[in-house]
Amino acid sequence: MKYLVLIPDGMADEKIEKLGGLTPMQKASKPCMDALARRSIVGTVSNVPEGMVPESDTANMAVMSFDPKIYSKGRSPLEAMSMGLTMQPDETAYRCNVVTLTDEGDYEDKIILDHSADEITTAEADELIKTLEKELGTEYRKFYTGISYRHCILWKNGNDTYNFMRPHDILGKRIGEYLPRVEDGGAEFRDIMKRSFDILNHHPINEARRARGLKPANSIWLWSPGKKPQLPSFKEKWGLNAAVISAVDLIKGIGICAGMKTYDVEGATGNVKTNYKGKADAAIDAFKSGSDYVYIHVEAPDECGHRAELENKVLSIELIDGKILSPVYEYLKSTGEDFRILILPDHPTPVRLRTHTIDPVPFMIYDSAKTYGGVDSFSEQSAEKMNNYIPNGFTLMDLLVK
Repeated sequence: MKYLVLIPDGMADEKIEKLGGLTPMQKASKPCMDALARRSIVGTVSNVPEGMVPESDTANMAVMSFDPKIYSKGRSPLEAMSMGLTMQPDETAYRCNVVTLTDEGDYEDKIILDHSADEITTAEADELIKTLEKELGTEYRKFYTGISYRHCILWKNGNDTYNFMRPHDILGKRIGEYLPRVEDGGAEFRDIMKRSFDILNHHPINEARRARGLKPANSIWLWSPGKKPQLPSFKEKWGLNAAVISAVDLIKGIGICAGMKTYDVEGATGNVKTNYKGKADAAIDAFKSGSDYVYIHVEAPDECGHRAELENKVLSIELIDGKILSPVYEYLKSTGEDFRILILPDHPTPVRLRTHTIDPVPFMIYDSAKTYGGVDSFSEQSAEKMNNYIPNGFTLMDLLVK
């Protein structure tokens, strides 16, 4: 038996007037997904436990069968692992976004315009991170380049419990009330964020971006601290050789910590212009190379939700269906071996809110050897009508491999 898990990150949404009262899932043309849904087990699942922040680390960890309440230590250390960094027990990792702030006024009065700085390229960001390491790095605090706008700081004896605000939750807002608070022990965090603006705002990379009509990456934003993670071996838990395919360090980090094989796909960006075909090819190669379980994570719908790009969110779902799901499904069919396919978003990212929510998400499980009474079209509403609710996402794997 082979298992394909496909995660269109943040795909679930709300009914939207501009789409005629439909959700992006309902609006998108996704013939392969809908055809499989007609023969699938369909329902809804909560991947994020009550009381936890609906972040991708928590949700994807649950889908991979690891209880977030036990294993979630923050997304930054998982990203650090994916970047090949070796964390020491006394080190805390912090996500270090490069973001776009307005130029005017004092730092506290600036507005956050974009949590991704127009999805800055990794090459450009690398120059900025190297400058920050030179200016703000110390023997106990080091800056490391990740992918696009997502980077990392490793900080010896850093506070791993500080409650930072997530930058994608405050888009369009004045940052003053959301910065780390001096009275809460956030003085040093606040200081380097403020200093980063003075260093980056007129950096040659940002001046060149402005000249091209792009937003500058003129400040850092720290969040999601955590210590070195420890996950059980996926192979020992399930007896399956597993592979993870994602453009996002966070997802790769979960895979690495669980002993899964990870794939790097050239041109996989984490946005709507990602290399969909490359991800499908990598999945097929993983199966051919002996993987029993292949986990494909596609960030594009989530990024479109954060950026309020409604048309691109619909398009990303269509591209996932046509360029990833369809060819991998056809390959699995051609092998003559039984297989199952699990499809679900990790969490909703409504375009209206531009951030994640904790609401349940639709899921479907297709079995090549069985037919279930599924739904005509896979969506939030059709899944909810099935009255098949799973309260703990980390138990969904039991249903997949039963």
